[in-house]
Amino acid sequence: MSSDDPVCSRKACRQQATRAVLWRNPRIHDESRRKVWLACDDHEEVLRDHPAVRGFPVTTCAVDEIPADAG
Repeated sequence: MSSDDPVCSRKACRQQATRAVLWRNPRIHDESRRKVWLACDDHEEVLRDHPAVRGFPVTTCAVDEIPADAG
């Protein structure tokens, strides 16, 4: 893994990210604002479930498919 490779957002994980978890808090942000957490294969589910259990809209995609307007 090079220093330019995306890294998983899970605390203390340094694995290469392969997936992106896109989510937003609808009480604060409208539909045009989405936050992005990067996930390795081992942490995609836990990173997706964290905002989902709070009722936040969540989608996932491959890291190379992150929409340009997300972030």
